[in-house]
Amino acid sequence: MDRLIYTAMTGAKHILEQQATTAHNLANATTTGFKAQIDSFRAVPVLGDGMPTRAFVVDATVGTDYKSGTLQQTGRDLDIAVQGEGWIAVQRTDGSEGYTRNGDLKINENGQLQTATGLNIMGDGGPISIPPDSTITIAKDGTISTVSKLATPSQTTIIGRIKLVNPPAASLKRADDGVFVTSNGQAAPLDPNVTVASGTLESSNVNVVETMVNMISLARQFEMQMKMLENAQNNAGKADQLFSMNG
Repeated sequence: MDRLIYTAMTGAKHILEQQATTAHNLANATTTGFKAQIDSFRAVPVLGDGMPTRAFVVDATVGTDYKSGTLQQTGRDLDIAVQGEGWIAVQRTDGSEGYTRNGDLKINENGQLQTATGLNIMGDGGPISIPPDSTITIAKDGTISTVSKLATPSQTTIIGRIKLVNPPAASLKRADDGVFVTSNGQAAPLDPNVTVASGTLESSNVNVVETMVNMISLARQFEMQMKMLENAQNNAGKADQLFSMNG
């Protein structure tokens, strides 16, 4: 009886946790450059006194779906999308380096090139600053060129290059702030083979239909676990009645 309760109880608990992950993926179906999180269930034996005859269910985070999203033309100078494999290096709030595929860039009031969420874009020598009153062009290799709107004749000036990296997928993990970091905390080296497309954004790789079907499936699994607990309670009640009659 206790084995049934352990399995159903932990199954219901971790189904809710996986449902939360699925809902998070669905909520980011329109987030630029978002990569879906993948979870799965696994059985773990309960260790303690006696034989390990009981088991409980655990929702394990398998990893991330790194497949590319669809590239969408925007025509905006500050929009870039990584073509194929690779990442854009950013400076996190704690000063460490993180990586994102969200190329929806902006320039803050201090002239620093940032992501839409306010993280500084990293260049070869650190964060990139854009001169005021300039027209910006981002080349395929991440080189940033500016043309002053005030100077006549206008002259093109190269001010830096966006750091583009391509660390192994197995060495990356998702941080709490939504960007990815290396497992050992070390900065990934610049990869000259990574290229970007200007005036383009990468959509989320979340499959909305597949995610909705998964949510419905998890809801039904939760109901099944609840019915198993009800059956365990009914069985216990019937057993008590039999013991009372025998007494």
